[in-house]
Amino acid sequence: MQLSYMRTKRAVMSAAGVSVLIFGAMVATAFAAGPGYNYTARVFVGSLSQWCTAEGITDATTCGSYGFGSANDQLVMKWNAQWDACNANGYDNPQYCAGAWVDNEYNGNVPGGDGYVWHYKIIWVGSQASASPYWQPGGYSVWGNYEVVMDQGITPGSRHASYALATPNGYGIGNN
Repeated sequence: MQLSYMRTKRAVMSAAGVSVLIFGAMVATAFAAGPGYNYTARVFVGSLSQWCTAEGITDATTCGSYGFGSANDQLVMKWNAQWDACNANGYDNPQYCAGAWVDNEYNGNVPGGDGYVWHYKIIWVGSQASASPYWQPGGYSVWGNYEVVMDQGITPGSRHASYALATPNGYGIGNN
C-alpha cells in the first residue's frame, strides 16, 4: 500500500512539474518579442511610446495625447474576442459586439512618468448609448458605441478619484 502511494505521489508531482515547465515555456514564447502586443493572449504590455510605435504613431506630441502626457507611462491593455469581432464588423452589431470589453491601465508612477495611475473598464453598448439594454447605470459614453463602467485612479498631488462606477461594473452582457 505504501509503495503504491509513493508511486502515485511521484507521478502526480512529475505531471505537475511538466505542466509548470510547459506553461512557463508558453509564457516565455508569448512574450519573447519583448513588450508590446500579444494578440493570442489579447494583451498589450509596454510603455506608451511602445504602443504608439506599434500603432504607427511617430509624432511625440500625438503620442503623448493618448495618455496623460508621458511616453514613459506603462500600459496594460486587455480585451476579449468579442472586442476583436466588434472592431472587424462595424462596431454596432450585437451579433458580434455584445459582451465586448477592454480594460486599460495606465501607470505613470515610473521613472520619467507623469505620475498618473489610472484604470478604465469599457464595454460595448451600441449606438443607443444610455438607452441600450447593455447600458450599466453609473457609467458614461465614450467612442460612440461604448460605455466606461469604471474610471478611477490617482492624479499627482491629489487623492484617489473615481469618475465612473457603473453597477455592476463587470464585463457581463448587459441587463438582459
